[in-house]
Amino acid sequence: MNQLEQTLAAFDAANAQDPNTEIVNGQPIAKELIYSQRMTEHLHQFLPSSSVELQLAARSQHICRWKIPRSEYPMDRQGYKKWRLDLAVFHGETAGKIMQANGYDESTIQRVKDLLLKRSLKRDAEVQALEDVICLVFLEFYLEDFASKHDEAKLIDIIQKTWNKMSAAGHTAALKLPLSNTMLALVTKALQP
Repeated sequence: MNQLEQTLAAFDAANAQDPNTEIVNGQPIAKELIYSQRMTEHLHQFLPSSSVELQLAARSQHICRWKIPRSEYPMDRQGYKKWRLDLAVFHGETAGKIMQANGYDESTIQRVKDLLLKRSLKRDAEVQALEDVICLVFLEFYLEDFASKHDEAKLIDIIQKTWNKMSAAGHTAALKLPLSNTMLALVTKALQP
């Protein structure tokens, strides 16, 4: 195993400890483990020539996320923003420690942290690619579950906000996702001018 493979395996080992599970092909799997693997799959489809740093950032996007529950923050917009920022810092620190243990230098670790903090979104091609992949994974795997908990107006707002974060290449990839008829109708409605 090379350095990248060893580090990704260490990220997976950390995420495999998630007490929350999702049923995939009839089997329970740690929620953040399957999320991270979906991120990697979508990154390889979206940007096959992605850098080592981008591959590491995609795989550690939600690393050990369950350790900072949303319920520990006020249930308002400010609380949500604070939670998201604290998570991004935590993911960077957690990934950084694992990367350091696997021999990565400080500049590579810092680059992964910057990617996870979404520094220079829309101006940094790799940050934008990471955001596109996050949005693609959300639309393909999590939108349907999200839709079961919210009304249509809220869903349309979320889809529009998701779409606005994406690049033109992200939009093209999103329109090719294997969405259910219900989700495809919802996305189509959200994207009407």
